Amino acid sequence: MARNSAQDNPLAPVTIAVGQEDLLLDRAVREVVVAARAADADTDVRDLTSDQLQPGTLAELTSPSLFAERKVVVVRNAHDLSADTIKDVKAYLGAPAEEITLVLLHAGAAKGKGLLDAARKAGAREVACPKMTKPADRLAFVKSEFRALGRSATPEACQALVDSIGSDLRELASAVTQLVSDIEGTIDEAVVGRYYTGRAEASSFTVADRAVEGRAAEALEALRWSLSTGVAPVMITSALAQGVRAIGKLSSARGGRPADLARELGMPPWKIDRVRQQMRGWTPDGVSVALRAVAEADAGVKGGGDDPEYALEKAVVVIARAARARRG
Repeated sequence: MARNSAQDNPLAPVTIAVGQEDLLLDRAVREVVVAARAADADTDVRDLTSDQLQPGTLAELTSPSLFAERKVVVVRNAHDLSADTIKDVKAYLGAPAEEITLVLLHAGAAKGKGLLDAARKAGAREVACPKMTKPADRLAFVKSEFRALGRSATPEACQALVDSIGSDLRELASAVTQLVSDIEGTIDEAVVGRYYTGRAEASSFTVADRAVEGRAAEALEALRWSLSTGVAPVMITSALAQGVRAIGKLSSARGGRPADLARELGMPPWKIDRVRQQMRGWTPDGVSVALRAVAEADAGVKGGGDDPEYALEKAVVVIARAARARRG
């Protein structure tokens, strides 16, 4: 390649972001875009899905410009590209255009492996974006988030945050940012407890817990209090999704001790015990109905509806009803 493709250079001709963790994939893209716009504020960014990159499209996007503008071309789900388009990309890897950075997002699995191998052989910069399925990985992620923000948090605080919030990396990152913004000095377990355990009445997880337990009235009361105290609607839909998914995961898992199930499902042992109590009234159909309700609410709070509060209330009622299906 004509330009420096060192692993620490976001403006390398080609970057491959490999893995299935959406937050990390988005960050890999943002890092390249920020670097490109720091070099040229007028950088043109083209963000494409695999079906939008047809044969010949890459040649059009990377053809020389009269204005010699810098450009970033992002291709999502590159493992799904058609065979003819992969040929185009492979040909481009051998002679990348000046002032253009190509970013390929690839799941890293067997599908489309030829493209991934070709990019590596060509010296592409690679960013690992693995799905964090193990609690230890999420704990390391939280610690790295605090370090990146230049703040200190005790090991106990980091563990408490993972235990309270769970597996959603976006929510973990958001929680770290919130704590750093609000708290001065070292963040300890007591601080995390005040934010994510002690203030149960304002917690998105309280809304989710009451809903999956079938306690509709209490869930609605917690929801209204949460919204009135400034909890973001997206945090609530995320908590609802985690609650319902935990029910689904545990109901389909093999029996065993909480510690064994915790390792298998990526949950802390105490949560296994809690979910076992919550899942007594659930059926497989109920889980499906509840997940659809959460998806509709998520779309509603992200701009797909006129009334986010109503979207959340509707989801809570549907989930609470599904939680009581087996009880009659």
